[in-house]
Amino acid sequence: MSLSVIALRRYPRALTPDRVEVIERSVERRVKAAYALLFFNTLTFFAGISALPFPSKVGKGIAQASLPLAILLLLTVNKKLKIRPNVFLCIVSLLVADGVITAMAVHHPGTIFRTFRFAEYVFALWLLTPWWGRRDLMLLRFHLKCLYVAIGSVFVGLCVAPGHAFEYDGRLTGVIWPLLPTVIGQLAAVAAGLTILLWLGHELSGRRTLAGVGFAVAILLLTHTRTALVALIAGLIIAGLSLFTVNARVRKLFGIGVVTVSLVVVTAAGFITTWLARGQSTSQLTGLTGRTDFWALVLNLPRDRFQEIFGFGLSNASVNGLPIDSNWLSSYLQEGLWGVGVCAMILLFLLAASLFQPPGLRRAVVLFIVTYCLIASFTEDAFTDVSTYLLHLFVAASLLV
Repeated sequence: MSLSVIALRRYPRALTPDRVEVIERSVERRVKAAYALLFFNTLTFFAGISALPFPSKVGKGIAQASLPLAILLLLTVNKKLKIRPNVFLCIVSLLVADGVITAMAVHHPGTIFRTFRFAEYVFALWLLTPWWGRRDLMLLRFHLKCLYVAIGSVFVGLCVAPGHAFEYDGRLTGVIWPLLPTVIGQLAAVAAGLTILLWLGHELSGRRTLAGVGFAVAILLLTHTRTALVALIAGLIIAGLSLFTVNARVRKLFGIGVVTVSLVVVTAAGFITTWLARGQSTSQLTGLTGRTDFWALVLNLPRDRFQEIFGFGLSNASVNGLPIDSNWLSSYLQEGLWGVGVCAMILLFLLAASLFQPPGLRRAVVLFIVTYCLIASFTEDAFTDVSTYLLHLFVAASLLV
């Protein structure tokens, strides 16, 4: 129940129904603005990519400043710090606890700053919990809008500077706000998947779905991000199977999909193989574009018992300047076995909780997000720290109320 409705009941002469509606709209606008700032905060600024004259320190400062601003906005609508008790954020808070323990041990300024930022981020997520479980799916719908705005900025950059947008090995890159192809692929894939599921749940019209999915898939293909494509397909299959017996639209879509995929594979097998290979040799493919070499460095890094359990502290998730690109190995490096266990608990909890939900749109969305994040977590830094992946999972948890 909203705060304005409670006020109306306590003081019926103080607030009229029209006044309550105005207050509700104001609260909703501020919540959405805060959520947009949280989303923007997860879009890491990568220097040397943007076509705009953005100094690296300025870009990073803008992104990082959006987090405290989001908290201030949330405090204007949640002054009494009301929260909805939930298991999901309690588990996520264990990652913050691990970060605090390692920050106190290493006393490194960068680690302390990242730990404080992560604590701020999780605190902001707690402040958003009163808006969980709404029938209008406000958080899910606005999360989807944020995804489309982000990939829309990539499209604008493609139109403004097409040559610069494909400088990164011929893969689409964000040049308005600098985004790597893997990040764009993730945003586009999740946007396409959520749009399809909302259409299957009769929450979106066919025309809007066709336009949104077509746009998102086109952006995804231009990024040549194989992990995002595989995770999208797998997530839709798992989510669709959960709706198969209760939704006729899903059964029709599966039938059409099987026929379409069969025809595409037969007629364009060569093109698909070339696209997936991206010009890489067999050794590069089996080594996941060199990722396994970086992973070996993480596993062979000398560590004592404390570092094995709690990690080395939050960092930029790299070894010798090389990115790790794996949620599990990143969590092992930064947060030790504790972090690996907590990350597993996050996915297992959401999966188990979704199985106790009745078949429907909410459960399908949760299964899609969990499946996507699980697959992507093996080759991308995911939900160990402040990230869009953690925001995906937060939205999934909000649907289980």
